[in-house]
Amino acid sequence: MRKESRIIILRGNSGSGKTTVAKKLQRQLGRGTLLVSQDVVRRDMLYERDGPGTQAIGLLIELIRYGSKNCENVILEGILYADWYRELFESVKSAFENRVYAWYFDIPFEETLARHKTKPNALEFGETEMRRWWREQDLIGIIPERLIGKDMTEDETVDAVLACLAPEIKAL
Repeated sequence: MRKESRIIILRGNSGSGKTTVAKKLQRQLGRGTLLVSQDVVRRDMLYERDGPGTQAIGLLIELIRYGSKNCENVILEGILYADWYRELFESVKSAFENRVYAWYFDIPFEETLARHKTKPNALEFGETEMRRWWREQDLIGIIPERLIGKDMTEDETVDAVLACLAPEIKAL
């Protein structure tokens, strides 16, 4: 019988390192780990703009529900503004109950800009857009989030997430 699923939420501003950490975490957790990326769903799958009421919310909810029924681990990553995506976070709470682990990348703007310059899509947008999208500590509120600071490396962040999951991982 499959163990109850859990969800790991990685949120923060553009360029904070969410996607890189999510991919590393997925590899560490292994097969059966569903990685749901806001950018993939919104930009690539739906070719949709972000904003209140975006179509991406419905598809993200469906993917999360699928993961809660069929996968041991679900990783949800993206900017995912707290107010715009509240319906998604309410669905997460309902689907996963107390098996929700959330982190917010609390990285200063200057650091996210420096990290962005190292990304493959660095030429697609720049400082002007990033400033327009910036939100300082945009915490969910209805789900507790741990903070990840600028001094944590990608590997340290993955290790910190895994450490929080350690009691459950040992039980597998």
